[in-house]
Amino acid sequence: MLPRLDPVELIKPIYQDFINALEQTAFKGEINSKYSDRLAVATDNSVYQQLPQLVLHPRTKQDVQLITQLASQARFDEIKFSARGGGTGTNGQSLTPGVVVDLSKFMNRILEINIEENWVRVEAGVVKDQLNDFLRPHGFFFSPDLSTSNRATLGGMINTDASGQGSLVYGKTSDHVLGLESVLADGNLIATEPMAITDAEELAKENSTLGQITKQVLESCRDNRDLILTKFPRLNRFLTGYDLEHVLNEDLSQFDLTRIITGSEGSLAVVCEAKLNLTPISKAKALVNIKYDSFDSALRHSPDLVEAQATSVETIDSKVLNLAKQDIVWHTVSDLITDVPGKVMDGLNIVEYNDVSIKALENRITKLEEILAKDMESDKGLIGYQITYDLPSIGRLYAMRKKAVGLLGNTEGSAKPLAFAEDTAVPPENLADFIAEFRTLLDDHNLHYGMFGHVDAGVLHVRPALDMCDPEQEKLLRQISDQVVALTAKYGGLMWGEHGKGYRSEYGPEFFGEQLFTELRKVKTAFDPKNKMNPGKICTPIDSSEQLVSVDDRKRGYFDRQISTPVKTSFDSAMGCNGNGLCFNYDTTSPMCPSSKVTRDRRHSPKGRAGLMREWLRLVETSGVDILKLENDINGWSVKRLLDKLSNKFKPSSNDDFSHEVMEAMQGCLACKACASQCPIKVDVPDFRSRFINLYHSRYFRPLKDHLVANVEILAPIMARFPKLTNAVIDNKIYKKFSSTSIGYVDTPLLSYPTLKQRLANRDFTQFNLEQLSQRSPEQKARTVLIVQDPFTSFYDAKSVEALMVLAKSIGFDPILLPFKPNGKPQHVKGFLSRFAKTAENAAEFLNKLHSIDIALVGIDASLALCYRDEYKQILGKKRGEFNVLLAHEWLSDVVNTLDAKQFKVNSSTNFKLFAHCTEKTALPKSESQWQQIFNQFGLTLDKVSVGCCGMAGTYGHEAVNLDNSKSLFEMSWQGQLNHLEDQQVLATGFSCRSQSKRLAKVNARHPVEALAEMLSAN
Repeated sequence: MLPRLDPVELIKPIYQDFINALEQTAFKGEINSKYSDRLAVATDNSVYQQLPQLVLHPRTKQDVQLITQLASQARFDEIKFSARGGGTGTNGQSLTPGVVVDLSKFMNRILEINIEENWVRVEAGVVKDQLNDFLRPHGFFFSPDLSTSNRATLGGMINTDASGQGSLVYGKTSDHVLGLESVLADGNLIATEPMAITDAEELAKENSTLGQITKQVLESCRDNRDLILTKFPRLNRFLTGYDLEHVLNEDLSQFDLTRIITGSEGSLAVVCEAKLNLTPISKAKALVNIKYDSFDSALRHSPDLVEAQATSVETIDSKVLNLAKQDIVWHTVSDLITDVPGKVMDGLNIVEYNDVSIKALENRITKLEEILAKDMESDKGLIGYQITYDLPSIGRLYAMRKKAVGLLGNTEGSAKPLAFAEDTAVPPENLADFIAEFRTLLDDHNLHYGMFGHVDAGVLHVRPALDMCDPEQEKLLRQISDQVVALTAKYGGLMWGEHGKGYRSEYGPEFFGEQLFTELRKVKTAFDPKNKMNPGKICTPIDSSEQLVSVDDRKRGYFDRQISTPVKTSFDSAMGCNGNGLCFNYDTTSPMCPSSKVTRDRRHSPKGRAGLMREWLRLVETSGVDILKLENDINGWSVKRLLDKLSNKFKPSSNDDFSHEVMEAMQGCLACKACASQCPIKVDVPDFRSRFINLYHSRYFRPLKDHLVANVEILAPIMARFPKLTNAVIDNKIYKKFSSTSIGYVDTPLLSYPTLKQRLANRDFTQFNLEQLSQRSPEQKARTVLIVQDPFTSFYDAKSVEALMVLAKSIGFDPILLPFKPNGKPQHVKGFLSRFAKTAENAAEFLNKLHSIDIALVGIDASLALCYRDEYKQILGKKRGEFNVLLAHEWLSDVVNTLDAKQFKVNSSTNFKLFAHCTEKTALPKSESQWQQIFNQFGLTLDKVSVGCCGMAGTYGHEAVNLDNSKSLFEMSWQGQLNHLEDQQVLATGFSCRSQSKRLAKVNARHPVEALAEMLSAN
């Protein structure tokens, strides 16, 4: 039986006292101390894992003041903090054993914009792309760019002084910060902005916290000016940390304390608000994709491109490029980076040009082409190039480049490319030689690796593949880190040019030197004498005996290696998550991940659920239970198991089981499977979610609603025999109240009436007969199509199935409705895996018989049809067979090109709008374009509508516990798009989407085949 699991690390009494005291204040934010909440922020995008004692979500800067004011009391000297934003750091910058102050959940408002003065004021939790979406209509953008821009917060960017593509022109985050409002460790709120040096000198005389800070920073920066200027190389990526150089301007007439906070990784203060300058969006842009025969050729050619006045030069090696080609993202750019016939493309430079007009841009591109033509004739490794001026295409290319970073984590095998020494910065002219020696270093260790980066700035991201579950390879991480430090120094560079120090802070003294590092410690002392703010990062106070964090500190691999290899292999989808956080994408039109968007709770994301699952597996294994054996043993029913569940139900300790916290996170998942394709690592939450639910209920009873959902494919055909009676009961107020309170199910959909059987009774459709079908000639089979039923469309939306058959007949096919066979998807969603396996085996046997007679099988609902391809393969393996159930658009795409275009052209002025099902458009990324092509073939216009999840997702939106989230998701993305459309325009491929639109917007959306069937019938 599944054991009861206690959290391994309870919070310390001092932190519980702090919670109690904070609850007595005017604090309006959230206080989270559950084990699952703490685990959700125990990792970032690095190799490290550090469990905090507590997670706080302040709503305002006054909340942040209350936190730090309380903690500054002597009784709470032990309390430590770390501010956190998107959690995208690659070096553990925000990880802490103390209190995580997460500003991303509530402090994410854009407060003010001043176009005349060219600035915007934001809270620290605003996401970078969120800000740029807001600025775009005004003609501006916030220019520092990074691959995690759709989830990285401005606070995080400020704390690490982030930069990325285009930094040669646009600089780093610190170059665009005009002022900050930050909270100090003692609770003081300080506002910083540039001031005259004389004003700073006057402020330094004041006996206040800000005065003492100003005095120390002024002394450290001015008294050591010459040493600062000579110590650090003149690089675009000058320094991550306390920026001693740029606190003062060149003529020493201006002082800006903001520059010391920017890049301080939260070790000096909690940044709450920022005033940022704005960059005008260029009126013209071009991207040149230059292809090379080797990565070295691409590197060595990049200085020539910089000399050609490119805005930015980004380089990608063959490993990253090939990973991108295997991902769903490649279909969006494959026409923009075509292969060169007879050549192998092993390197790519993505070169951007901006200008005031297309004409001015074309003149610059013409000059570049002249250079490229000459270089292609010489032996420089150039094999071709492509140019695009199309802004959407440029956007897709950069989206590919950004996702490619995460794709490195999806390499096969236990060794994964890791970020731990990957943002070194050297003078660009030294980069090729530096990288050549770097590669030799890694080759000597027989390691695979991926490389990409900003060669224009001398920064290249190098990620060696290591297995952190292997203690010996963990030691190798330290060895390589030390070697890279020495190599970087040899080529006149810095160890950290972009991603911050974090757990690499121990190398600080080596790069700063003793004298300047002492000045850093003095600055830390002035800001944070008790070492409460992100302790151990960058430096410690001058008289402190506390140590810096270390490269050797505890990593995720320490915990993962406690899970046996067979279990890790079996649950590889959860184990593979590397924390890149793409699932935190803020964009409401993105299908990834709806539960994360609506709750803004890190537990309710693929990353959060994968982390909880890993810890749950570890705790189960360390309790002595063989999880794989347990999965096999819990199938079926027994009196003993029933008695065990009854016993567990009434045990007082049952409420403390960590399994309940994991279950809470799993139940919040909509099972849309967007993560399975959108996540670079392919973290498939519905897969391990169903397995967890199955195991969880080996100890605890299932709710009644789960049984109803799992049996919908049995109940629906029975109820459909008495549709009027069934609908009368379902639509009754007494039943509705009983269903919502006793079952936990709301807005139960009504059965179709007339039923599908009644709708087809008066139509001249061929009845199913397997023997007669098998006797048809090849020509007859080619003009036959078998319609595979599913429980939702057949019994609740029969008109869409009828429409598919009418459409097929209208274009010359013989549509035959197959007998209804349960698919099992509802069983899988609710974790009835043994029943699902039997259902899948029966359905597969039937469908394989049909497959053998070589007639197309077509289904209408994406969730059910794709279940045949994915979940069936997982549960049945080779027993699944070779059958393939096409979706309507897949089948139509193949057959419409064989039709007489003139015969089937339809005249209609309706501009149809396509709202695609999340599962369909993420698993089948060409589906929306294929629908457009199909409609165009019939002379009809169809536009894609960019929306995220509708909030229904099967039965998710019908469960009372999910109702608020379901409505919020619909309002977040769909409602606004539907408001200005006529019902006849709205086409939605998902049954759940059509149900949700009808329920919440009173819009009667149709499946695309309904519109086509209607148009052809009227023609």
